[in-house]
Amino acid sequence: MTVTEQPRQNAHHPNDPARPAPSDQPVPVAALVKARLAEEALSEPVKVLLKEAMGDGEPRGTSPAGRIYLESVAVARFRGIGPRAWLKLSPRPGVNLVVGRNGSGKSSIAEGIETAFTGVNMRWQGQHAMRSSNWRNLHDTDGRPEIEVKLAIEGDTGRSTLTRTWEGDDFDASRAELKRPGHGRAPLDQADWKQGLRDFRPFLSYVDLDRMISGKPSEMYDAIATILGLGQLSAADSRLRQEAKALEDADKAAKLELPGLKEALYELEDDERAVQALVAVDTATPDFETVEALVAGLPAAGDDGLLARLRAEADVQGPEMAQVHAALDRLRNALADVKDLRGTGAEDALRRAELLERAVAHHDRHPDAAACPVCGTDGMLDPAWATDAIAQIAALRQEAEAAAGARSELRSAARAVQDLVHTPRQIPAALADPWRAWTACRTISDPGELAQRAHETAATLDDACAAVKESAVRELEKRDERWRGLVTRLAGWAERARAVEANKPRLRDIRKASAWIKALAAELREQRMEGFADQSQRIWERLRQESNIDLKAVSLKGSEKATVRKLVMDVTVDGQEASALSVMSQGEQHSLALSLFLPRAATADSPFGFIVIDDPVQSMDPAKVNGLAQVLHELGEHRQVVVFTHDTRLQRAFTSQGLPVTVFEVERAESSKVKVKPVTDPVRQALDDARALARTSHLPSAARTHVLPSLCRIALENAFLEAAWIRHHRSGAPEDELQAAVGSADKLMKVAALALFGDVGRTGEVYRELRTLCGPRAVDLLKECQNGAHATGAQIADPHRFVDDIEIMAQKVRKPGVTV
Repeated sequence: MTVTEQPRQNAHHPNDPARPAPSDQPVPVAALVKARLAEEALSEPVKVLLKEAMGDGEPRGTSPAGRIYLESVAVARFRGIGPRAWLKLSPRPGVNLVVGRNGSGKSSIAEGIETAFTGVNMRWQGQHAMRSSNWRNLHDTDGRPEIEVKLAIEGDTGRSTLTRTWEGDDFDASRAELKRPGHGRAPLDQADWKQGLRDFRPFLSYVDLDRMISGKPSEMYDAIATILGLGQLSAADSRLRQEAKALEDADKAAKLELPGLKEALYELEDDERAVQALVAVDTATPDFETVEALVAGLPAAGDDGLLARLRAEADVQGPEMAQVHAALDRLRNALADVKDLRGTGAEDALRRAELLERAVAHHDRHPDAAACPVCGTDGMLDPAWATDAIAQIAALRQEAEAAAGARSELRSAARAVQDLVHTPRQIPAALADPWRAWTACRTISDPGELAQRAHETAATLDDACAAVKESAVRELEKRDERWRGLVTRLAGWAERARAVEANKPRLRDIRKASAWIKALAAELREQRMEGFADQSQRIWERLRQESNIDLKAVSLKGSEKATVRKLVMDVTVDGQEASALSVMSQGEQHSLALSLFLPRAATADSPFGFIVIDDPVQSMDPAKVNGLAQVLHELGEHRQVVVFTHDTRLQRAFTSQGLPVTVFEVERAESSKVKVKPVTDPVRQALDDARALARTSHLPSAARTHVLPSLCRIALENAFLEAAWIRHHRSGAPEDELQAAVGSADKLMKVAALALFGDVGRTGEVYRELRTLCGPRAVDLLKECQNGAHATGAQIADPHRFVDDIEIMAQKVRKPGVTV
């Protein structure tokens, strides 16, 4: 096999991702990275970074889950096509030739497919603006240009539609929309195809062939490096390097800013905040908590210097004079009331009541002693006296109530004054004496002295607090004016520097992740380049035919980021070393370019199941055209190959070598009316051969009984195979499973079971299903086709009707709607 693809089961179950896969193509990079990460002894943060860089967890938009194939292309008012022209394809692997004379509109269809996907056309890049501006059709100008591509996406049960339209005359001002079953409509930018289109671009024009071999060394290197399928690794490394650069730039900026900041802090050395900030920033690891406290205006831990004293003085709170005056007024009033009651009957009654209360208390303590303790008269303090004394006390107390209230108010007023005296946690030195005098008021027991001292010390302390506070506020304002100009700068630097410090572990992890990716990319580049070079050499051997030029090796020198990088082709002419491009003819150079381009179409990483090639045959001699047909045939076993050519030699090369091919012919009428009609496909070709045989006069018996049913069997078998492929593709199952199933389906009934049920084991249900789909005669038709391979042959009464019925049956079987 010239061009092969790594079977997908290897992509999901790699035995050893480090070793090349058993076939020519390696496993997808994403699967390989996943397997490697599971085995590597990397820290979890590094693994998370690698997964993020590779795109894990990113929203995929309308990105297809499986491989994409072309079902049809409709082009209107674009380039050489006026009214809408359709190219209808079978969305499965196989070779399709689109032929027609120069100017028929073939290239407009090919460019339309490329433009629908990319919005650009590589053929026009670098061309004169006058030439590239003629992209609208000159004849049909009533509507807007439009390209519509219907797609079969692996795993989808229906068809997707990609539409690109233009509103004006600017080719670059187009918009594309993808409508996908289950996903609705969305701009094409939301489909995750950009990276795939860069890495595995499935379009190759005649101009691309020239550019591939005649570009700058670095461009040739990049073209091949991209083909190796390492674009995802390169993109991941680029993401990591971008983030690393951003973090490194932030670190450099913070370091460059620090000397100027320190110099500015030095200039404020008389401000303790600047000194504290300078100490906090002038270390290997800055003290960000201190800096943030200073920025917030909070005193730093251990701040007991001048600023602390000034802040304490500015915040000092002396006696609340309004409360002091109110309390002193109350105390003075209570003193006056007590003074007014002295010498009055109330005062005398109070004193007599108190005297009698003490006598009664004495009597209660000594009930047996009747003698008066004052005068010594015996028998005076008897029980009768006590009863009479208690009655007198009650009467005297009622009379002395006013005097008692006045004394109680005096005591309460004195306590209220003393309660106003408080001692703060920190007393500024300038206020120590007046505050000590004020505090001493709490120890004064005489109400009159308390009133006088409290008034004097409170007024003195209040005046002292006001003076100290005013002086401290003025000093702080003067210092804050200088500090304020610097604190914003300090805050900005602290925020940036703190982010840098916090991101240092991430930067270390990013560097480890980037180093891991680079090492893996270098390893895979070498492995894949070896496989790529082998495929290129095998393709070249097919294409060179009688050329005396030998392609020994293809290699890359340098790396993607290297200033000097180039593609090296080891070529010999008749055994002598030579420069490839200097000794090759134009046809040989194009053959070499195809040898370099085609392997990329078969890589397992590509999301595209199709490849579009425009004009690959130019300058090739007939021997090389035959080799090209062989290469395209082998590529078509895994890819949908669509080749546009005006050179009839390529079609003859397929026919003469018995290689299956579907051919379409493009015809152009007046006013850019382009029509595409199918010339032949495997089903049609077998039916046309059978119909030609049926029209033969005097058809020999053996031809009727054996050859005719065998040709119809080939038509049915190809129809069943097409239906089986479409069913399998829609299921989303790996394509190699279908290839294995087809390989095991050695009988027509098994192929039919694959088409109808996707299971070769359900041959017993084929007849019932065929009757449902195609009518009761379908089973008899199938049996007649099978009988053609037996010795007795098939008994066909009407050859023409038989072929017609087989054609109807084949068309019903191969319809995608029938096989779902």
